[in-house]
Amino acid sequence: MKKAILAVGLSAFAFSSALGEDEPAEYKLDWSEMEAYENEPEWFQDSKLGIYFHWGVYSVPAFGTEWYPRYMHLSDSWVYKHHVKTYGHPSEFGYHDFVPMFTAENFDPVEWAELFKKAGAKFAGPVAEHHDGFAMWDTETSPWNVVDMGPKRDITGEIADAIRDLDMKFIATFHHARQLQRPNHPESYEKEYPHHRFFYHSHFPPVEGMPTLSDDKDLQMLYGQMDELTWLEEIWLPKLKEVIDNYDPDIIWFDAWLDKIPEIYRREYLSYYYKEGAKKGQEVVTTFKQDDLPEGTAVFNIEKGGKTEISENVWQSDDTISLGSWSYTETLKIKPASMVVHGLIDIVSKNGVLLLNVSPMADGTIPQNQKDVLLRMGEWLELNGEGIYATRPWKVHGEGPTGWEKGNHGGMKTTNVYTSKDKRYTRSKDGKYVYAFVLAQPEDGEVIDLESFAKGAVGEGVKVKSVELVGSKEKVQWSQDGKGVHIESSDSFNSDIALMYKMRVKG
Repeated sequence: MKKAILAVGLSAFAFSSALGEDEPAEYKLDWSEMEAYENEPEWFQDSKLGIYFHWGVYSVPAFGTEWYPRYMHLSDSWVYKHHVKTYGHPSEFGYHDFVPMFTAENFDPVEWAELFKKAGAKFAGPVAEHHDGFAMWDTETSPWNVVDMGPKRDITGEIADAIRDLDMKFIATFHHARQLQRPNHPESYEKEYPHHRFFYHSHFPPVEGMPTLSDDKDLQMLYGQMDELTWLEEIWLPKLKEVIDNYDPDIIWFDAWLDKIPEIYRREYLSYYYKEGAKKGQEVVTTFKQDDLPEGTAVFNIEKGGKTEISENVWQSDDTISLGSWSYTETLKIKPASMVVHGLIDIVSKNGVLLLNVSPMADGTIPQNQKDVLLRMGEWLELNGEGIYATRPWKVHGEGPTGWEKGNHGGMKTTNVYTSKDKRYTRSKDGKYVYAFVLAQPEDGEVIDLESFAKGAVGEGVKVKSVELVGSKEKVQWSQDGKGVHIESSDSFNSDIALMYKMRVKG
């Protein structure tokens, strides 16, 4: 097994200091140092849409969820029962036995990059490593990677080149903070969250008789069966530095469980990435979930959720094209294009950026139903992108009768079904235009009332000079009074997603 040498020289003493002891001066990295970097660069604020993909060894069984590697070891789970029936007991057919079956023979990075570009993405890239310990790049830290095993191709390198060839930025996402086998959580936690039982903070549960508890050094590497210091210094941090050094990502996105990484290692990563980005002339971005990094050091992300109001700082939502698993399964249900785009519009109206996930098959095929949604979204953005890209929030994000439900990971769900009474707003950077999105096709002759321009509302004093329905050649009939702006709809131009009215304004 090849091992990376940790260039920063973090020692066992530094590790113990992260657990509460005094840090020597050479390891002191104050969070304020990270705040000094521009972690919300204008290009990211302007981008609005990125695409990534959950694709790896967990795509091979194509059943249930991307958490298949975990649940296949839990005897009361539906995944375990499927695994035993289909492949045999996990002690006889382990997760590592899927690796040779992950061949990616149909993977075409150029085709994928072109699809993401047509969909309207401004940045794109892979899940560089999920919770499962299998690296999607040519790593020196572990034999469990796509070059030494499985496809025997540098997936990350190939897709990075194809994405940059089309003038998109490159993102790499990391979920590997959960790969380490950690002590079980207290019983009190289990009682409060019964579905979070049995070594929840470890992706692979250490089950006697399973490959997750093994004397084989290579299997221990895959299943995170090692002491924390070794894992931090030889796996978690070196993998991040390796991707930074070799692939120059413009964005690094973290899944949850980053809070389980001792603070000194999180600070070392962030400092290294920002400094390396500056050396290379990159304005790099890190995104995080929950409270995993201090506010002001990186960009906040909500999983499958959006904010309910405009945020002062730019933020990100990661969501998936499906209504189920993040990775491909044989029963995966795909959202309609209207739902995906409505989520994007709502996120952008509140100063957010959408990172949309797609779910390729193990052989490297992106299913046609997912392609259709991406291409339909791209067609809509080709026409209406002026109101999305490089815009900023207006005085209010929108109006309308449709409420919101709380998301499972914070914020609001992104699966709302809207009406023609629901509107969202953005504005041009120079403030000369306000864009009003009507989130369903109005009836012919229906009056669209923009009540945010009414007397006493946030838009009072904003004078509308002209109104244009983007995509229609017909002159728009409209008026403005103390009750707002009133637009007469017409059936001369229809959209199965959303209409965009471009309004020149003053004030």
